[in-house]
Amino acid sequence: MRKPLIWLAGLLALFASTATALAQNKAFEQSGLVGKLEGPTLITDPAQWPKVVGEAPQLAALVKEGKLPPVAQRVPLEPMVLKPLHSIGVYGGTWRRGFLGRGDGENGNRVRSSDKLLFWDITGTEIRPSVAKGFELSADGKRTTLFLRKGMKWSDGAAFTADDFMFWYEDMYANKDVVPTPAPELSVSGKAGRMVKIDETTVAFEFDEPNYLFPHYLAGDTQVGGGQSRLQSDGRELGLYAPAHYLKQFLPKYSSTEAVNAKAKAAGYDNWVQHFRFRSDWQLNTDVPTLSAWVMVRPINTQSWLLERNPYYYVVDTAGNQLPYIDKVQLTLAENPEVINLRAIAGEYDFMERFIDLAKLPVFLENAERGGYKVRLDQSFNGADSQLYFNLAFTRDPEIRKWFQTADFRRALSLGIDRQQLNDAFWLGLGVISSTIPASVVAESPGDAYRLTWIGHDVKKANAMLDAIGLSKKDKDGYRLRTDNGERLRLQIDVAQTLTPTWPQQVEMIVQHWRAIGIWADAKLFERSLFYTRVRNDDNQMSIFSNGGTEALFLLPSAVLPADPISAQGGVGHAKWHSSNGAMGLKPESPEMLKAYAMLREAATLPEAERNKKAQEIWKLAVDQVWQIGLVGQSPNYMGTRVVNVKLVNVPERVCISQHCRTPWSARPDQWYYKP
Repeated sequence: MRKPLIWLAGLLALFASTATALAQNKAFEQSGLVGKLEGPTLITDPAQWPKVVGEAPQLAALVKEGKLPPVAQRVPLEPMVLKPLHSIGVYGGTWRRGFLGRGDGENGNRVRSSDKLLFWDITGTEIRPSVAKGFELSADGKRTTLFLRKGMKWSDGAAFTADDFMFWYEDMYANKDVVPTPAPELSVSGKAGRMVKIDETTVAFEFDEPNYLFPHYLAGDTQVGGGQSRLQSDGRELGLYAPAHYLKQFLPKYSSTEAVNAKAKAAGYDNWVQHFRFRSDWQLNTDVPTLSAWVMVRPINTQSWLLERNPYYYVVDTAGNQLPYIDKVQLTLAENPEVINLRAIAGEYDFMERFIDLAKLPVFLENAERGGYKVRLDQSFNGADSQLYFNLAFTRDPEIRKWFQTADFRRALSLGIDRQQLNDAFWLGLGVISSTIPASVVAESPGDAYRLTWIGHDVKKANAMLDAIGLSKKDKDGYRLRTDNGERLRLQIDVAQTLTPTWPQQVEMIVQHWRAIGIWADAKLFERSLFYTRVRNDDNQMSIFSNGGTEALFLLPSAVLPADPISAQGGVGHAKWHSSNGAMGLKPESPEMLKAYAMLREAATLPEAERNKKAQEIWKLAVDQVWQIGLVGQSPNYMGTRVVNVKLVNVPERVCISQHCRTPWSARPDQWYYKP
């Protein structure tokens, strides 16, 4: 087992010898752990579709017992047909995976991303059909039409039609009790768009101005791109459709307020709104129908979150077998990311990329044969696997707000960080030290001239800048003092217990770096749901997270400037102002941010080439203003280090790990199977 470690030493030496991204890419290619981007083939020509459909043995038994209709009546007349990556599979098995509890719901979202209307190809650059069999964007960009699959059904056998979209639009989205904040993707230049039913299998979205980005929103990780609507207490994960036949019974419109409140109280909820949100939540409610490959049968708030195959799933392979091949998905609760890594090393997971620590790569390689798994590295193209966010809408402490609004304060903090030490300690030297911009091969990147803007480790310059803006006084320990009361200036960086296990240690190292520039800061770890509660209330001062997905800036703008009114770590107050066209929230003080928002609104109205130029201009502002501090990126650090059971077949050698690719769904788990 010494060979992997010998190879690793060579890889690290290669990285140490150069700072260029080109050499980095070459090193990855030579490692043997990074393969080619690949995936199953989507067959869109009906003439090539199978004439007969088959099913899993357990479902065939239920048909025989009269508990299910025949498979030909369950699969749509227009199914999605996949040619598996390597071979037609066999049915059976349980996909073993880990999760961190109630706040790790995104883990399950990604496992069941087959409920998205549109998705992306294996490169993450081209839109492909999913729940919808296709879409059409009008030449003027003002109308996007979605075409649904004839004969498609929910997991309980009820018909899935355009009425499920109109129910969402008219009864959920338009109801301010249910969805208090509008989705920014459903408006252009501050003007709300409209959803229109054309017929039972056709829905259109109309706007008064061009919205060329709308198909990208549908396929991306956006409020309208999440697939089936799942409402949490704040209205998150809006989706664009919901099972009308099931959810109508919990709305006042279809009975009375008194009746639905009585139902709510009987179920243990204070009012119908709380009850309705629970009923829409597939992570908690086992009764709500779904379109996904697997249906949740044991909820997230248990030790073992369990999903089982959907007998009405809309995808078949080229031999006519209804997918998925795998019977069940079992996510087992772990206390923390370290436990997940230890279990992965022991071979207890079949496919696990979430929470896997790149810094433990030597240990994973050493134990791969014993654990019965392979290690794969998937390289990202986003600029910051880790970045620090300033909450620019923070108002709870006027003194801290004053400094957060000061560009030279933000720039000085960036210059005070030794990124090379971070890269060596947590990236094994495999990352690219960079500002927040994506890799140069990305069309939206402003170019390498902006990669090192305000990035170099320069303690002398940082100290001079802090002195110059009025933070020259220090206490006996050398920490800078507030200008309002003479006490020590104290910053807090919130850390979510989430995807990158070493974020707490990264922040602790940064805190030590800042001692040299007289800045006192503290790291505080929060469970993920509590972390986002603080974000939504603008209680956080600073936070650490990735900007994965910003290769397509307009699909994840909140990693660049606060745009998502639900989860913008850079300031939810500003995001609400942006998404409501000034009707809600807090208007930014920064003229640069106002300019960036104006360009963000304009982007949807522009063709791709012009849109890319707008993205470049927004990036230039973000980098110069240091709205976020980029650390290290373009590596397998953020969900790009994965362990795969050697018995699992049809798993790609490399997958897209961008946010909009919804890792691990970009690897199409519905066509995986276990060797008999």
